[in-house]
Amino acid sequence: MSARPTRLVWFAAEPAARPAARRPLNAAVARFERLLATPEPPPAAGGPDAPLTPEQLERFAAALATAPARWRHLVRHERDTRVYERIFADARVNAWLICWSDNQDTGFHDHDESAGGIAVIAGRVREERLVVGAAPVARECNAGECLNVPAHAIHRVLHAGTQPAVTIHAYSPPLVRMGAYQVGPGGALERRALSYEEQLRAA
Repeated sequence: MSARPTRLVWFAAEPAARPAARRPLNAAVARFERLLATPEPPPAAGGPDAPLTPEQLERFAAALATAPARWRHLVRHERDTRVYERIFADARVNAWLICWSDNQDTGFHDHDESAGGIAVIAGRVREERLVVGAAPVARECNAGECLNVPAHAIHRVLHAGTQPAVTIHAYSPPLVRMGAYQVGPGGALERRALSYEEQLRAA
């Protein structure tokens, strides 16, 4: 049996092994390539089979973004629904390409036990974290930027800007379940369990 790879981004070539003359797909991918040329984040505690940390998942999503052969043929946009396609899966991580159009919104949700990393390939999205007793904490990410989502977070992701958006989302442990949130009768916050195969929608 071969040894488990020790590099975080084990499916991609070492930076020094990449062809120097290769042109990036776009400026966003060029930014991700520069990120991958920096030192990797510290490994997660628990050994080589431990889930990836949120910081590692940012890097993992960025690495997938620099491998357009995995996802470029899947990019398409629908007016009434987000398009999402799984582009990677193994025992530690799974990842999706998601294509966003105007007004598309996941609604507030969690990822059960999974942390997440998001890389924005095109367009712009906004992430909001739910905060008790205050307005959600929001940030916008443009093409070439990444963010991470701890496993304990309740958040939503929305399309922003005027152009369609394309993102890659990576999860560890692999995403299996989610929780969708809505305000119920009397103002109580309610959670509905979902399979990863169900599409999140704003309540």
